Amino acid sequence: MEKPVALGVDIGGSHITAALVDLETRTLVKNSIKRSPVNSQENKEVILSAWCDIINKAFQNINGTRNVGIAMPGPFNYEEGISLIKDQDKFKSLYQVNVKEELAKRLDIPVENIHFINDAAGFLQGEVFAGAAKGNVSVLGLTLGTGLGSSLCLNYKAFDADLWNSEFLDGIAEDYLSTRWFVKRFNQLSGKVVAGVKELVEIVETDHHATMVFMEFGYNLAQFLIPIIKEHKIDTVIVGGNIAQSFSAFAPELIATLKGNGIDTQIKISELKEHAALIGAASCCDLSLT
Repeated sequence: MEKPVALGVDIGGSHITAALVDLETRTLVKNSIKRSPVNSQENKEVILSAWCDIINKAFQNINGTRNVGIAMPGPFNYEEGISLIKDQDKFKSLYQVNVKEELAKRLDIPVENIHFINDAAGFLQGEVFAGAAKGNVSVLGLTLGTGLGSSLCLNYKAFDADLWNSEFLDGIAEDYLSTRWFVKRFNQLSGKVVAGVKELVEIVETDHHATMVFMEFGYNLAQFLIPIIKEHKIDTVIVGGNIAQSFSAFAPELIATLKGNGIDTQIKISELKEHAALIGAASCCDLSLT
């Protein structure tokens, strides 16, 4: 019997990463990760050739059926495989290109063996398939970093929640739940300039302004989560992205505020981290999930 292996691919604005995933053990195949920088400003041929090069390298020891799951930023028609990205300073040359058909032709893989998933949804799908949310039915995934990524997984199927621009406080959610908020708020309180969250973590024990910023962030995050948790009956929230590395600094205020509002939803850090989208994308090829 053929080993149930699929290729998970994570595509970003500056890179492609690919790895084989054993769908039975739900783990990455050892030493199978391939990664390469890709300039998203290039023309269609350069971009697609670079992607195919990495995909072929990752598949080099696999004989038989090839299945590929690709985590891709939006806007994108994930069912048909057509790129709709046009105003984001990346992948302009792929606008309205049927990427699924182009890859199938170049890789000599049947179109039906190539699957696409939103990158934020891929992250959460990975955590539900093999990580911190394994077995949970209703899960919210947040990737906190330079931007706010969000996804919902209901009945084991993840999709992009697109919450970054939802109304929140005096603006939108991303204004308060991203790296730039930390930098701006710390500057407002202290008059000092930091490059990012990592520097604040390093001084949080000794700088009361840094402590205040993390407490305020935890409170704001809880206020953002409360209506979403109630609406979708979320049992687990998975937090990923660079800001998740400072979880211990904002978690006490976050959890206390949630409990103060009668919410006992579990808040967990991503287990799979940068591998989550790879495993989540590959899991789209698991026929038992469809």
